Amino acid sequence: MRAFLAPNYILTVSFSSWAFAQICKAVIHFYKTEKFKLERLFGAGGMPSSHSATVCSMLMALAKKEGIQSSVFAVGFVIAVIVMYDAMGVRRSAGEHAKLLNKILDGWWDDEIKPEKEAKLQEFVGHTPLEVLSGALLGILVAMLLPVF
Repeated sequence: MRAFLAPNYILTVSFSSWAFAQICKAVIHFYKTEKFKLERLFGAGGMPSSHSATVCSMLMALAKKEGIQSSVFAVGFVIAVIVMYDAMGVRRSAGEHAKLLNKILDGWWDDEIKPEKEAKLQEFVGHTPLEVLSGALLGILVAMLLPVF
C-alpha cells in the first residue's frame, strides 16, 4: 500500500483523511455508547462524514498541487459537491427509511413464523449537515497539515 500511495500526494492526503475520519467515528461512537463497534471503523454514516473528509481533502490537495485555476481542480470541486449533497440527501433519506422499516419489521413477525435470521436494513448510510460539515473541516485540516511532495 505504501508504494502505491507514497508517490501520489493527492491519494495520500485523501486516504489519510478517510482513515482519520473513520477512527474519529469509532472513538465518538465508543464515547457515546461505551461499546466498541468494529463496523464504525469501516462503515458509512455517523460523525464525522468520511465521505466529506475524503473529497474535501482531495480538493485542498488539488488546490495546493495543481492550483485553483486548473481543470482537475474544477472536476474535483464538482465531485466534492455531488458527494456531500448526496450524503445529506439521498443517502440520509435511505437511512431514515431503513430505521422506519426496521421498526415495522420488528413488530411484524409472529413468534411462530419469525425467520431464523432476521435481516436488518443498514441504518447508518447518510449524514446530517453537521456531520458533513465536520467531515469537510477535518478533510481540509488534514490536507493543510500534510506538506506537498
